[in-house]
Order: sequence, then C-alpha cells, then structure tokens
Amino acid sequence: MKDLSYVLVTAAHNEERFVRATLESVLSQTLHPRKWVIVSDGSTDRTADIVSGYAVNYPIIQLLRNERKQGRSFKAQAVAIRAGYLELQQLDYGFIGNLDADITLEPDYFFRLLKHFAIEPRLGLAGGFITEEDNGVFRNRRYNSVRSVAHAVQLFRRECFEEIGGYAPLEHGGPDWHAEVLARMKGWEVRCFPDLPVRHHRRTGSAESLLRDRIGRGKTDYSLGSHPVFEMLKCLRRIPQTPRFWGALATFCAFAWCYIARKERQVSPDFLHFLRREQMSRVRAAFAEGVSRLTKIGFK
Repeated sequence: MKDLSYVLVTAAHNEERFVRATLESVLSQTLHPRKWVIVSDGSTDRTADIVSGYAVNYPIIQLLRNERKQGRSFKAQAVAIRAGYLELQQLDYGFIGNLDADITLEPDYFFRLLKHFAIEPRLGLAGGFITEEDNGVFRNRRYNSVRSVAHAVQLFRRECFEEIGGYAPLEHGGPDWHAEVLARMKGWEVRCFPDLPVRHHRRTGSAESLLRDRIGRGKTDYSLGSHPVFEMLKCLRRIPQTPRFWGALATFCAFAWCYIARKERQVSPDFLHFLRREQMSRVRAAFAEGVSRLTKIGFK
C-alpha cells in the first residue's frame, strides 16, 4: 500500500475564538498528521499565542507568523498556505490538506478519508460534507455536493497537488474551485463524502457583511469563467439563502457588471473552456431529467 501519511496547512487570521477547538480536534485523531503548519496570517488577537502554546507540547505542530495588511483576503490566504507548503517540501508524505481554523472533526475522520484514497488510485482531491449549526444542531450545508470539496477541508494526493501547482492567489478568491477544476482537467477525480461530516463553527460569509460576501461571489464566478446561463441558474438556487432574494440578486448583478465591462479573468482559455463544458453538460443533464433536477446541479 502506498504511503498514507498526511500533512496539514492552516491559514489562521484572528481565530482565537475557534482555533483551540480545531487544535484539539486534530490532536484527537486516530491517525495524526506527520506535520501541521499553522500560519498566523496577520493575526492581531491571541491566535499565535494559542498555537505557540500547543506547539511546545506537540512537535507535529509548527507555528509560522506571516505579517500582512489587516483584513480578510482570499488572495492573502492562498499566499499563507503556500508559505506553509514550502515548510513541508522536504518531508515524505502521501497527502496534503488545507484545514481552516474554525473546523472540528470526528476522531476517525482522516483515517476514514484516507481509506477512500487507498481504494481509488485516481482520487486526487477529497473531503467531507460541511455542517453548520442551526438552532443548536449541526446540519448539512444547503449547497453541499458530492462533486465539490469545500476549501476548509480539501485533502489532496501529493501528486495531484503538485501537478496543479497548489493554490493560486486569486484576487477575487475561489482557490478551492480553481484547484478542483484543475484537478479534473489533469484527469484526477474529485469527491466529497456525505458520511464524513465536518463541523464548521463560523457560518459561511459571516466574517463580513453578507451582502458584500454575495457581491464577492459574483466577481469570483466571473473571474473564474462561469457560463452566464449556469450563473443565472445558480443564483436562482441561492434565492432562499440569507439575505433572501437580495443576496442572489447581488451575486448576479456583480457577475453581470463584470461581464458587461469585460473585466480581465484570472484563468487560461483552456481552463475557461473546460469549466464551461462541465457546467453546460450538467445543465443539459438537469433539463433532460426534469425541472426539479435543476436544484441539484451543484453549487460550483
């Protein structure tokens, strides 16, 4: 059996509220990572102090401090993860994962996930279903999909991660989406497993204004080359999400503005064509199965 050892990188920006639970969750795993680099990404709270305290007692944890301008930034996050990856290059390992600092997992999460990789040699990227708290109960996030792995818990086969060049520092975000499309372009399989629940303790988009988050999504979708028809259907699916209707409208308006203004995209023509072929293939399949199927075409 090939090497099933894994390493983790976490980019943590002002995560003192959640990072301790994430640390305990990983240290409680039945299969520990060979190394875990946690990058304090411009944090001004106690994030670095908390991680440093754990690093003293657990040699697998390494704290890396990254000073930058304040504020949340998807581009900065990708840069921080790259810095963590550089600290791991000389190690022998089979898999590398990104883990957000507001995540907790079942103790056998990585053991069970790596079993899937062992069985499926072309599985390049995988992870579990994101759950978020709703009235005191963690429930599946509405737009979970078996074909798309959330950035918070993406685990790559090392060969896949290196073949796609890791995460790209994209101005409008979407490094997770970009990575999984590249993986499929290279012939790797991407899979998300519903039987591996992941607890996400900060609701998606809650770190900033929800409306601003939805506008940012529209810019991200455009910058990565989303097809206008697919984008329209995706926004229709988002109407029930908070803020109801206005969030979906803000996303589509931001996308349409970028489209009309012919803003520069951040991807190659080959990437754009591959993504659009995937998207329209799913749309055609959805229409062929009936209108009700449109709600299941996937969030990305």
